[in-house]
Amino acid sequence: MDKEKIKKGVRLILEGIGEEVSRDGIKDTPKRVADMYEEIFAGIEESEKDLLKPIKGETHDEMILIKDIPFYSVCEHHLLPFIGKAHIAYVPAGNIVGLSDLAKALEHFAKRPQVQERLTTQLADFIMKKIKPRGTMVIIDADHLCMSMRGIKKPGSRTVTSAVRGIFRTKPSTREEMLNLIKGDK
Repeated sequence: MDKEKIKKGVRLILEGIGEEVSRDGIKDTPKRVADMYEEIFAGIEESEKDLLKPIKGETHDEMILIKDIPFYSVCEHHLLPFIGKAHIAYVPAGNIVGLSDLAKALEHFAKRPQVQERLTTQLADFIMKKIKPRGTMVIIDADHLCMSMRGIKKPGSRTVTSAVRGIFRTKPSTREEMLNLIKGDK
């Protein structure tokens, strides 16, 4: 990441909107934004190879679901955040991964300029590729600031996307079980 280019770009934006870039409250903003971008776009430079490593000696063949995983990302169209929760389920074909590994994979793909549809698909495809489960299902529910604070201005509207792979696609009862677990139905 080239933080000097980011600082220069932020200065140009501030000048472009009519701000005085030497003003006390603004003069350190380019550095703060560059530092923030280094953090929130860390997924661009991180490697995927250490994500979703099977736990040796542990097996399972029933559904595993982690729900309500908070995340944030940045819409690549307007560079505004979208914030929400993800629900990730998979049915292992034996091997399992650490529970936090699924949240780390979500964060990895979310920490880059993104669209929610791609984020959902990337995560499901990555799970299928890396751990080769019988199936996976990813549901993401998010608020997009590009819909709330600009353009159509519809705060509170939510976007829900899903990616359904393997047994979740071919066996409706498995898909239904996951949806019921998310809703809290027994």
